[in-house]
Amino acid sequence: MEFTASQIAGFINGKIIGDENALITGVSPIENGESGHLSFIAQDRFSHYLDTSKCSVIIASEKLLVKDTYNPTIIAVKDAYLSFQVLMNLYQEMQGRKEGIEDGSSIHDTAVIADKVYIGAFTYISEKAKIGEGTQIYPHVYIGKGVKIGKNCKIDSGARIYDYCIIGDNCVIHSNTVVGGDGFGFQPTPDGFKKIPQLGNVIIEDDVEIGSNCSIDRATIGSTIIGRGTKIDNLIQIAHNVKIGQNNVIAAQAGIAGSTTIGDWNQIGGQVGVVGHIKIGNQVKIQAQSGVNSSVNDKETLYGSPAISYNDYLRNYVHFRNFTEIVKRINNLENTSKDHTNE
Repeated sequence: MEFTASQIAGFINGKIIGDENALITGVSPIENGESGHLSFIAQDRFSHYLDTSKCSVIIASEKLLVKDTYNPTIIAVKDAYLSFQVLMNLYQEMQGRKEGIEDGSSIHDTAVIADKVYIGAFTYISEKAKIGEGTQIYPHVYIGKGVKIGKNCKIDSGARIYDYCIIGDNCVIHSNTVVGGDGFGFQPTPDGFKKIPQLGNVIIEDDVEIGSNCSIDRATIGSTIIGRGTKIDNLIQIAHNVKIGQNNVIAAQAGIAGSTTIGDWNQIGGQVGVVGHIKIGNQVKIQAQSGVNSSVNDKETLYGSPAISYNDYLRNYVHFRNFTEIVKRINNLENTSKDHTNE
């Protein structure tokens, strides 16, 4: 697709500084700009590219603009990052949605498929499953018995949605993620560990996105719940009976053990481990690689393993780095004290 700077400015309500007819045929990172391409600058540390980039058009935040003219054509907006997001969403919509059922897919007679749905080749949809209008299910997906998927969802190739799980509207599940696998439930006996049946399901509310290669386990009884608007990165384990609230973000390789409850608007960093049967409040920030082994109040910021207050961790770490020297000084003081005592 080709667009002019004027057309792009119209999409995002921007002001043009330069050639309104400058033609755009692609996009580039600002560091690797190309002629005919569009990029954006939202932070001061990239502002030198306003004059040096090879991009033909740059969307820039107004606060960064200090001159009347620049080498590329500039589209001035209040927030360049948000405006660029708007453009990417528009472009994705222009690509269009697929519709129809491809050869090689298998759909049970009792499954209910709404209008404008796409089902890719070699996808299997089990009995009594329900697929909402406009949902896109790509090749090699498994949809289990009694699964309900809402409107305008996207289920990428290789995902597995096990029996009786429920997915809301406008959800995205990326490749090779498993929703509704058995929770890790075993009872120790004299003869070894005996499996506890996992009879619950997973409920994923509206506007949730789940990255690739994640595992979200079904509840033993009841439901594992992922709240509305939550975004989950790749390679994450969420155990049985976990309840996650609304608008959380969880970065890659985090693990949340069974029956833990997480509130709303939390930020959980990469490789964070959370033990089971605790409660994490609202608006909590947990730094990467932290280990959380007790309940957390609202608006706390944690770091370390076991995780403690972020500010306490930083203060203590200053001493930890000098721990060997501190021990030497203590030993010297003790030896000096003993010498004085002997005198």
